[in-house]
Amino acid sequence: MIKPEIREYIEALVVSVVLALLIITFIAQSFLVEGSSMEPSLHHGQRLMVEKVSYRFREPKRGEVVVFKYPGDRRRKFIKRVIGVPGDEILIKNGYLHINGLRLEEDYINGPTYGTYSAPSFGPVLVPEGHYFVLGDNRRNSDDSRYPDVGFVPKNDFVGKALFIYWPLTQVGLPQVPSIFERIELKR
Repeated sequence: MIKPEIREYIEALVVSVVLALLIITFIAQSFLVEGSSMEPSLHHGQRLMVEKVSYRFREPKRGEVVVFKYPGDRRRKFIKRVIGVPGDEILIKNGYLHINGLRLEEDYINGPTYGTYSAPSFGPVLVPEGHYFVLGDNRRNSDDSRYPDVGFVPKNDFVGKALFIYWPLTQVGLPQVPSIFERIELKR
């Protein structure tokens, strides 16, 4: 027969594992940034906490950093910034991103924005209902909605929103939503 102390430890362990699984599945999960597609905002090796609750109750907003299932291999996760929401017209021309006819001065990105495979333009494209247009902040080194392997991302493929950076400790902070996206909301 198992001693009461050992049984207590086993029960505590089982409860802990079940709670951890519930939290990871439904509430929040750690995510490791791999690669340079989100530089200068996020860097390779940083760890983020991704919350999975808010998009069940509201739509993703322009400028938010999101984690989603990569369409080419749904076991992989990508991290990008939401640029276009359903109904937006997206155009890339002469190194600039245009949303609904408004040219954005993006001071938060790494380099100019070009189309697919460094083409001078992309679009215009209309973001379909239930889908989102995402880009990495390092536009010259990001596999994102400009490319057919990613394309428009369905809301159902979103894992969650990047909540905060927790590692390394010297870089703890919140992913910022650039203020440029407020101008687009006002024009809508």
